[in-house]
Amino acid sequence: MIYSMTGYGKSVLQLPTKKITIELKSLNSKNLDLNARMPAVYREKELVIRKQLANALVRGKVDFSIYMEVTGEDTSSKINKPVVEQYINQLKDVVDGNEIELLKMAVRFPDALNTVREEIDEEEWKVIQSEIDKAVSALRIYREDEGKVLELDFIKRIENIDTLLEKVIALDPERIEAVRERLLKGVEELKEKYDENRFEQELVYYIEKFDITEEKVRLKNHLNYFIESLNTQDSNGKKLGFIGQEIGREINTIGSKSNYAPMQQLVVQMKDELEKIKEQLLNVL
Repeated sequence: MIYSMTGYGKSVLQLPTKKITIELKSLNSKNLDLNARMPAVYREKELVIRKQLANALVRGKVDFSIYMEVTGEDTSSKINKPVVEQYINQLKDVVDGNEIELLKMAVRFPDALNTVREEIDEEEWKVIQSEIDKAVSALRIYREDEGKVLELDFIKRIENIDTLLEKVIALDPERIEAVRERLLKGVEELKEKYDENRFEQELVYYIEKFDITEEKVRLKNHLNYFIESLNTQDSNGKKLGFIGQEIGREINTIGSKSNYAPMQQLVVQMKDELEKIKEQLLNVL
């Protein structure tokens, strides 16, 4: 089973005096790149949150946000009455106006409001932390669903490469014969006498340089190993990436040795399928 690094999770918690909304967004990244935004009151818990998310999400570019909306009468800001009254008295000496208009002006001045720093209620925090777990679970479900789509695409691409490899294997005897005939024709065009035994020896040596038997076997093994790794319990995008590199190495070697246009066309198609796999592997956890 594989997981995508793309995901989204959200959870909403209604407390007696506030509404807490938790959002998680995740994209692909080589490591865990976590960006956290939260109200100042919860900032002291940031390290705890980061550890909680790192253990659950492992990798990815993750945006974590806590939004707080006050819904009750409780507020951290209080009117500083003595200061506001002084502002109003001073304003009366400067302008004429009714009490309401002067009050509107006074509350805009510095120190008109006292902001009391909230302290985290630990019982409340436990509930919020549990809600973060719910958002993480929602994101993991999203990642799992995306992973299933990726897995189907990988299987399709690997099967396509395997089918093309079978065509390469079927074409190989024809390729060797074509190389042999091309070399023989070239020698005959020289219109010079030659030692046929020596020519056969040189021909065998030359053709051996173009032998792709080992590459075909290794490529087949790598394709099977890729599918086996997809079916393991843990998602390991890096491991699949390494296998993809080995697949590419064998395909490239077959292409460099083929020396035969029909086979090179099949190699180009295999490379195209592999490139699509590599692009998608960047998003696997």
